[in-house]
Amino acid sequence: MAKHETPLLDQLESGPWPSFVSDMKQQAEVRAKNEAGVEFQIPQDAVEDLLGVLELSFKHGRTHWKHGGIVGVFGYGGGVIGRYCDQPQSFPGVAHFHTMRVAQPCGKYYKTDYLRALTKIWDMRGSGITNMHGATGDIILLGTTTPQIEEIFYELTHNMNQDLGGSGSNLRTPADCLGSSRCEYACYDSNALCHFLTNNYQDELHRPAFPYKFKFKFDACPNGCVASIARSDMSFIGTWRDAIKIDQDAVNKYVANDSAYPANAGAHKGKDWGPFDIEKEVLGLCPTKCMKFENKTLKIDNSNCTRCMHCINTMPRALRIGDDRGLSVLVGAKAPIVDGAQMGSLLAPFVEVNPDNDYEAITSIIENIWDWWMEEGKNRERLGELIMRQGFQKMLEVTGIDPQPQHVAYPRTNPYIFWKEDEVTGGWERDVVEYRKHHLR
Repeated sequence: MAKHETPLLDQLESGPWPSFVSDMKQQAEVRAKNEAGVEFQIPQDAVEDLLGVLELSFKHGRTHWKHGGIVGVFGYGGGVIGRYCDQPQSFPGVAHFHTMRVAQPCGKYYKTDYLRALTKIWDMRGSGITNMHGATGDIILLGTTTPQIEEIFYELTHNMNQDLGGSGSNLRTPADCLGSSRCEYACYDSNALCHFLTNNYQDELHRPAFPYKFKFKFDACPNGCVASIARSDMSFIGTWRDAIKIDQDAVNKYVANDSAYPANAGAHKGKDWGPFDIEKEVLGLCPTKCMKFENKTLKIDNSNCTRCMHCINTMPRALRIGDDRGLSVLVGAKAPIVDGAQMGSLLAPFVEVNPDNDYEAITSIIENIWDWWMEEGKNRERLGELIMRQGFQKMLEVTGIDPQPQHVAYPRTNPYIFWKEDEVTGGWERDVVEYRKHHLR
């Protein structure tokens, strides 16, 4: 019999979808029976008490977790998130229930022996509950007590060659898509770049020195499988500079509704969407209207193409990404905090990805931005909010990137133009002198 009655949580198991409540109940039974013969280092009924706390939160309409101070491992300022219950008498198993963030491998590739070793540690020294993966990307180990934190950290670092992830006002654990390891659309090796920056900026990841959190995310192509444009202070999205490659014969087979060439790569099997209409489904949905189909020939004005990849996704056997590949850097995305949700703004339209010089073109942009943000950013002010406060022009100045048409988000709304002194003295005064010299007698 369960330790706590949970009628509200039970309702979450009634739908047709998998329920985290069922998973937690299963884990609570395993710990209660101790079937694995594990000598638990935290209360055996921790998961049952966790269910009880959650039920109480649903009943009261508010959380019963409190922030009780900073908890961490020696020498680190991040990686462990302190959790304390405000009802320790009723739920002693979760009086302490700290969360540990563990850095995930690039692309989230695992060996089974690694997963077994990780879960063995957590079954003994934690609740056994994991989140693979949190929105940040880390391996999330949910629920342990303060005395176990150093023990877990020792086993991770010494026995598994594994480090903690980021938390607090620091660089958060970088996250990436599968990239060129499995994706035919990858424009750069997102796994390699993520791995390099994770190792290169370990100090920024573990020892908080920023005004607030800072996130890297890596999408190897514009399809954005990790949604970096919406969720990271600095987004690296693969792109290309040359023309989209076109197989005109394949285009006409799509238009002719050849059964071997299903639109959208056959993603909508099971429903009859009618015959493929290239005008309606491709040309009409192009955001810049840079395509036309005439005389059985598809033409693309690549100078106006924004590389959204809709046409490639719709006709993948007819269109391919270009060969001159790199990435675009976008900055300033975040969830609502001070000034509401923001999408990333384009900073560098194209950057070559060169591992031979340690990605110097990328790291120089990163470090110039950090120098500015750490100097000018207010407490708990994300990069996107600093850009809003001081202007995108300031961002261009600190990074040394020349203004380009792609930087314009919308037409100027301020009727005033302000000139800097060096622009004035070196600009219009010289022009006036030249004008007088040649036109006034």
